[in-house]
Amino acid sequence: MQSGKADNVASVLKVFSVLETLAEDRQASLGTIAQKAMTSKSTTHRLLQTMVDLGYVEQDMETERYGLTLKLFSIAARAIDPSQLLTHADRAMATLSRATGESINLGVIDGQEEKVVYVHHIESVYGLSMKSTVGQRNPLSSTSLGKALLAWREAEEIEARIARMPFDPAGPNAIRDAARLRDELARTREQGFAEEIEEAEAGVRCLAAPVFDHLGRPVAAISMAFPLFRFDEARKPDYVARLQAAARETSAALGHRP
Repeated sequence: MQSGKADNVASVLKVFSVLETLAEDRQASLGTIAQKAMTSKSTTHRLLQTMVDLGYVEQDMETERYGLTLKLFSIAARAIDPSQLLTHADRAMATLSRATGESINLGVIDGQEEKVVYVHHIESVYGLSMKSTVGQRNPLSSTSLGKALLAWREAEEIEARIARMPFDPAGPNAIRDAARLRDELARTREQGFAEEIEEAEAGVRCLAAPVFDHLGRPVAAISMAFPLFRFDEARKPDYVARLQAAARETSAALGHRP
């Protein structure tokens, strides 16, 4: 590598070391940043002043500590296209489909009707399976997708949505009251996934996990749907692990960092 190119690469590495240090520490002194970024104080000061001039870093005049501004965040936010949800989810869902052979669904919330909307679907390889179509709507309260979408929201939003739910019975085990739904959401969040047994449809059992965006908001959920007779209880831990991996992969692609 030529000397000039090597110097340019080194400079870029130093810039990102400074940015990562500020992202981790929120605010830091010149000495701390130089130490963590493994650069001299003079080089670190020069980089910081350039970042201040460009609006990516600000300095507290009282403490003389440096911190990131929202400019970097706004660039990252603009780079994330909501339509990428389907692209990223499709890859993870395809992996899940190949591993299990079952129906895999992606759902989002329809806030007007308090229902889950199916926005993507991969068919089961089996002839007898749950059939769902893109655009189909089911109650949030009676689907694993709905529970996964609700459980990680703020308490105030959950209560507001529950207050608007009609609790119309869908399947034979459908949730019919707010108290039971609250218990189900608490259990869902505690165990890290949602499940339903004949709540939305007789003879069907589902598992679901949430997908988060770069702000940590649950923007979608991925589910696996089984006919009751084909659900292998001994394999449940494996089903859950694969489902959660698919949800994490999709979340990470959307910029989520737990």
